[in-house]
Amino acid sequence: MISGAAVGMCVYAITRTGGTYLFAVTGGLAGALVAVGLDVYRRAARLTEVRVSVPQLSELTFVVNNEARQVAWQLFIESVTRVSVQRLQDDEGLLRETMSSLYGLFATTRETLKVSRPSTHVSAGLTVEALAVNFLNTELRPFLSKWHPRLRAFEDAHPGRSESEWPQASECRADLREVQEHALEYVLAFARLAGVRDAEAMLGTAAARPGGEGSPLLPSARE
Repeated sequence: MISGAAVGMCVYAITRTGGTYLFAVTGGLAGALVAVGLDVYRRAARLTEVRVSVPQLSELTFVVNNEARQVAWQLFIESVTRVSVQRLQDDEGLLRETMSSLYGLFATTRETLKVSRPSTHVSAGLTVEALAVNFLNTELRPFLSKWHPRLRAFEDAHPGRSESEWPQASECRADLREVQEHALEYVLAFARLAGVRDAEAMLGTAAARPGGEGSPLLPSARE
């Protein structure tokens, strides 16, 4: 009530005054509104520098804002909820199912990049988009290009036979384990860029690492 009465008195005083004082008050209010608006915009567009380790590329510096964090979050969720990034033992799962999941991840990642706006705020450092494209071209594409035609050829030549009878199954699984290990690092990198806390706990990967240690690619961000 007191605050409302004070505001009412101020409004009444402003409407009753004129000349220089009126212009000064109006300008002050306009300046306050502009300051608030700029502060909101600055918070929404603020850039954060994040250092992560990427397979085959060592440690790199990425620059992200809120839009880039949203893209990284979408890529993290799309990746972490697929069987393709879960380690597949020799006596577990099906290669066809995992390969189809990898194809789905490739398509979803590409679609996410297509509908998102490219980063234009970066003058130094890399972007989330660059990390995602590298994930597709360096990890997923080579594996799928090599093994999908071979598995399909076996399936077409031996309909109804189990893929465990495929002579190249063990070699394919060995390559798959390497891809999955790298994919896990990319997933954690997306989580780091998105600002996700306890990403390894969400994945349940800490216990799977040697010694149960966490990922070395999760240092603190520098604003």
